[in-house]
Amino acid sequence: MATSSEASTAAVGTPPVGLRARLRQVGPGLLAAAAGVGSGDLVATMVAGSEYGLTLLWAAVLGAILKLALAEGVGRWHLASGATLLDGWRRLGHWATVFFGIYIVIWGFVYGATAMSAVGLPLNALFGGLDVRYWAMIAGVVGLALVWAQRYEFFEKFITVLVLVKFVSVVAVAVLVMPNLLDLANGLVPRLPEGSVIYVLGLVGGVGGTITMAAYGYWMIAKGWKGTGWLSVMRLDNTIGYVMTAIFVIAMLVVGAEMLLGQDIVSGDEGLLVLGGELGSRYGEWARILFLIGFLAVTTTSLLGVWNGVSLLFTDWTRIIRLPHGSRAAVGADAEPTTTETGYAAAAAERSVPFRAYLLWLTIPPMALLFFDRPFALTLVYGVLGAAFMPFLGVTLLLLLNSKRVTLEGRSGWLSNSLLTAASALFVVLLATDLVARFT
Repeated sequence: MATSSEASTAAVGTPPVGLRARLRQVGPGLLAAAAGVGSGDLVATMVAGSEYGLTLLWAAVLGAILKLALAEGVGRWHLASGATLLDGWRRLGHWATVFFGIYIVIWGFVYGATAMSAVGLPLNALFGGLDVRYWAMIAGVVGLALVWAQRYEFFEKFITVLVLVKFVSVVAVAVLVMPNLLDLANGLVPRLPEGSVIYVLGLVGGVGGTITMAAYGYWMIAKGWKGTGWLSVMRLDNTIGYVMTAIFVIAMLVVGAEMLLGQDIVSGDEGLLVLGGELGSRYGEWARILFLIGFLAVTTTSLLGVWNGVSLLFTDWTRIIRLPHGSRAAVGADAEPTTTETGYAAAAAERSVPFRAYLLWLTIPPMALLFFDRPFALTLVYGVLGAAFMPFLGVTLLLLLNSKRVTLEGRSGWLSNSLLTAASALFVVLLATDLVARFT
């Protein structure tokens, strides 16, 4: 069996020609899009559907388009600069590296508990026997073991299977409840019912948008993509990932609208269990189990995507902070790394001390939060930093992709700049909204 390094080396070279050959390369974009959709996105979509039916469908579609633009920007930076995203942030100034370092440490501690709890809920609902917190701890340890031992090829195939499971299960449930097709089409017409602005912002800003978007480039490196010749493959890869995400979110909105419209539902992840119970009472136990399997697949892909992708980001951050002041990074220096060096770097990162240390940080310390309410100050800092990351990503991509740090072929055109500007502006508004809500 080929090693990760050998597989990456084999992939580098002449980019594939023809749609069929390009489709065989699809993978990293599917991982990034899937890992970015967690239980929080399902809850936000479900609540929007229960409040406004299918009226806000357009907002979910717009959110997927803006996330696609951000993900394309991340991929284009890696291919057109020969550098990682952390290298790019370092070139913008130490402020970006410092912000990201603070963010990733605090975010990982609190998100670890959130991700494990999200997996624990459907496990408890499906199998019972243990309290949710203990299922959550089991999920965290299993995720740790899988990511610790696996290599990219296995990781990509395993997540792809989970993506198909969650996609098929939730879309099947949406077909089961069978919405009015005219209402579905009308939902694509932008409108803002009274009191819906906060739901629109949540749908547009929350669908598939997390730190895992920044991990996309590292999965491309592991895949062996290098140079601007791979731009068309990267765009196809991202498009498939976010089209599937858009369909998935639309299906979830349909289920929420058809099953819970006008009802007072439980907020938080527990609300998804309410939806599962409602499906069971209307269509039978099999419908509840089908939905819970999809719920479990969603939360598991999110957990594993973070455990792998964000650990790769942290590993690269530790490399960046060790570079001498004023030096160029090893990846992205004047001479691009050789194919072998790129493949080795991708394989070596998964075995490195920083990678495994961050894996442990995501898994072990957050277990304490499963037994106690989150400390107010920690939760506040986590929330503010989390809300600030997406505008940080959008603004820095605008700066990097319109600079001489990328080849002319890789620089942003009017469409990319328009979408990145719109995404950045939206996330700034979301940040301001979040700050007002927290401090008033």
